[in-house]
Amino acid sequence: MQVNDLLKQIEFIKEIDKLKYIQRKTKLFNSDRHENDAEHSWHLAMMVLVLAEHSNEPIDVLKVLKMVLIHDIVEIDAGDTFLYDTTKNHVNTEEEFIAAKRIFGILPPKQTQEFIDIWLEFEEGKSNEAKFTKTMDRLQPILQNRSNQGGTWTEFNVSYETVFEKVKGMQKGSESIWQYTIAELNEAFEKN
Repeated sequence: MQVNDLLKQIEFIKEIDKLKYIQRKTKLFNSDRHENDAEHSWHLAMMVLVLAEHSNEPIDVLKVLKMVLIHDIVEIDAGDTFLYDTTKNHVNTEEEFIAAKRIFGILPPKQTQEFIDIWLEFEEGKSNEAKFTKTMDRLQPILQNRSNQGGTWTEFNVSYETVFEKVKGMQKGSESIWQYTIAELNEAFEKN
């Protein structure tokens, strides 16, 4: 049994290497190179370790780390949908759920269920951990865009109002990070 589980786990590890090839619209800090999903997930994990104290509510940091590392794996099959895409809704949960079942289904059954449950909890966004994870997921591209003179906001002519609408849920995870974000957005859009 353990050998069979190990083989499944190794197969999963090989499969998720594909995350490195999923390109995002955002670019690395002070760079012209687009970030990939694996880099994004790693960066979010570090942000959680550094910023966890700013959560509105007590959180299980290990669970949040699992969420930031797992939440975009479905994009191996479903692709990355740009937050400000005007042709495709960013909430493509059905397509992503099919991807989650396939990719997490490579793992032994107990891990399959754990990863699907964590992914679903993130998607629902109701737990303290999911709220904080979503705050991190929105903060990172804001910081990237700020470092790139407006980045994708400028490139795709995204208005302040559109950005605000897409990121206002951050306050559910961290009021202090939300206040910082508002100040950053105000300054970014005054300068652009």
